[in-house]
Amino acid sequence: MPEVRTADLHKRYGEIVALDGVSIGVGDVEYVCIIGPSGSGKSTLIKIIAGVLRPDRGEVYIDGVLVNDVPVEERGIGLVMQDILLFPHMTVWDNVAYGPLVKGMGRRVADTVGAEVASGVGLTLRKKAFPHELSRGTQQKVAIARAVAAGARLLLLDEPLGSIDPRAAKAMRIELRKLVKDLGLTAIHVTHNQEEAMSIADKIIVMRRGRVEQVGTPLELYARPRTPFVAKFVGGETNFLDGRVVEGEGCLRVQVEDSVLKLEERPRVFSRGERVVVAVRPEHVQIAKSGNVPSENVMHGRVKEVSFLGPYYRYLVDVGETEVVVKTPRRG
Repeated sequence: MPEVRTADLHKRYGEIVALDGVSIGVGDVEYVCIIGPSGSGKSTLIKIIAGVLRPDRGEVYIDGVLVNDVPVEERGIGLVMQDILLFPHMTVWDNVAYGPLVKGMGRRVADTVGAEVASGVGLTLRKKAFPHELSRGTQQKVAIARAVAAGARLLLLDEPLGSIDPRAAKAMRIELRKLVKDLGLTAIHVTHNQEEAMSIADKIIVMRRGRVEQVGTPLELYARPRTPFVAKFVGGETNFLDGRVVEGEGCLRVQVEDSVLKLEERPRVFSRGERVVVAVRPEHVQIAKSGNVPSENVMHGRVKEVSFLGPYYRYLVDVGETEVVVKTPRRG
């Protein structure tokens, strides 16, 4: 199965910069998700890899081969979009077998390939149904099966679950990952749903304003974000605390308001007196009444707001000039 690499991709739409020097690498049989806010260049990137768009500058390599001038149909890819484009006059079976047939494989081979793929995605019992008789989730399964049956080695998925209701999408994304892994495919999946990306990706690419902000596993992005943007974008709310380094050698200690925070992990060496920003996840903060509390890593404040959000409570606490968000699990 193919590896994918892009080198210094640029793309503009008039005055709008869609891609600004994007270089990424996707390994063989990896399941990679691309996330980012609207307008960050996610869909433009995947369309350039597919060959639907041409870059203004830069290269795309599939299996080490430069494919900038290779047409879509010769790149060995399956492109699945949010808008499910099935042939409405064809049954499930005919949609899935269409790719092998137009490639001249013959009806017998097409039926064999179609049967294997349809069975792999659980479509065998609905093979005589027409698209309008299927749920949106099942229609998307057919679209993916058609791409695989056509011989796609690389799946490019642009918001494939975006038009499916949330409950069905949660089940579908697990099936999608299993299908890709079982067939040994490489997949690049664009999504705006962070939970979707965190649950299925081997690696996530975070984009912002046409550039790659960070690449890493879901755990790396959540636990060790490299920029304030990634810290805030991945995983929801984050507390950003302005402070000043009071001890930079050995253990790092930062003065925030009237408190000193001891930090176990640090990305680099800091100098005494240097101004820094400490990012703290709300679920990593505990809340307790004043009095019998440890002397280290404690900030004193007043609860301003309490919200019940199902599995947890959300507290907004005034700490001097700073507002700190705290999330604690609901017990009982």
